Amino acid sequence: MPTLLLVRHGRSTANTSGLLAGRTPGIFLDDHGTAQAAALPGRLAPIPLAAAVHSPLERCRQTLAPLTRARPELPLYAEERIGECDYGDWTGRKLAELADEPLMATVQQHPSAAAFPGGETMRGMQNRAVEAVRDWNERIGREHGADATYLMCSHGDIIKALVADALGMHLDLFQRIHVEPCSVTVIRYTPLRPFLLRLGDTGDLGSLAPREEGAAQGPPAAGSDGTAAVGGGA
Repeated sequence: MPTLLLVRHGRSTANTSGLLAGRTPGIFLDDHGTAQAAALPGRLAPIPLAAAVHSPLERCRQTLAPLTRARPELPLYAEERIGECDYGDWTGRKLAELADEPLMATVQQHPSAAAFPGGETMRGMQNRAVEAVRDWNERIGREHGADATYLMCSHGDIIKALVADALGMHLDLFQRIHVEPCSVTVIRYTPLRPFLLRLGDTGDLGSLAPREEGAAQGPPAAGSDGTAAVGGGA
């Protein structure tokens, strides 16, 4: 089964102004986020990608723009199901104001019970995102082979929810996970279990590149055959 690179979009103007952007149109990367996106092709250069899938929102499209310019042959697809959570009436409000809302305690401590007024439930958000990944895993594996790697550019809560699913964690624990803007989280899916290879990585990704034939190799990479590396692996 394929390996998935989950890229959170670069830092946005909403991030720096403390707004809960949600699905608000017209939210773009700030200058720092633009620089983060510009560095992404270099970070991913050693990794062959079968496809790039993205949330339809502008900040995700903008994050992938330098990558698609560097790799014009890379197939690019929009996927509604990995779009930002629908925060309903909370959309566009200051996070500092929302901290006093009674619902915030549920969002923080019991997110599986959280339902945003006029929006969706956090449980529904996770379910649609997981379903999207399952569908794309099947498609990428069918079209590009079981060893293929592909990328999804999405949002913080979506990525955290997907990591929780991969780790077999209840959604109520997903607030313990943190991913920085333009970080890369890597999940290798196998028939037995998923393996979390990176979480919120903002540095070099060269060790994820395929090993060259004939090169000296240690034990199989963790998760390459669905078996965990006993003792921690190489």
